[in-house]
Amino acid sequence: LEDAGLVISAKSMDDLLVEMIELPRAVHPWFLACQAHPEFLSTPRDGHPLFSGFVEAAARFAQEHGRGN
Repeated sequence: LEDAGLVISAKSMDDLLVEMIELPRAVHPWFLACQAHPEFLSTPRDGHPLFSGFVEAAARFAQEHGRGN
């Protein structure tokens, strides 16, 4: 599936389930889907890297497209 842009970036330990998928930046600026629950490891002051990465990408996108402050 990688030639279509979809990247399987994590699988279960028994290799039977797909746990995370991503699209390359050339296809989408920030796309990730996961079955994990990173919100359980996140706090307002110390966000899980998945959430921090999303917020940083959104801020960068807004700034690059003249929508930031």
